[in-house]
Amino acid sequence: MIQLARTPKQIGNLVRRARKQRGWSQTQLGDKAGLRQETISLIETGNPATRLETLLAVLGALDLEFRITARSKADASEIEALF
Repeated sequence: MIQLARTPKQIGNLVRRARKQRGWSQTQLGDKAGLRQETISLIETGNPATRLETLLAVLGALDLEFRITARSKADASEIEALF
């Protein structure tokens, strides 16, 4: 299933959802990604200063990938409704 995110907060929500679906704590995800629990918490709360390399490590640990596609024409409220 493809999920759409356009903001750091939306990315954080998707990371949190994927982590919880696996039954992992933030510490467990951090261990798998080689990061601290605090870093996972910052990502999940939508920290806009998250480095791309860090985000890619988390996505890899969750067996997810980062894709770039043409932007859909849905407005922000429709996207927010997904969360």
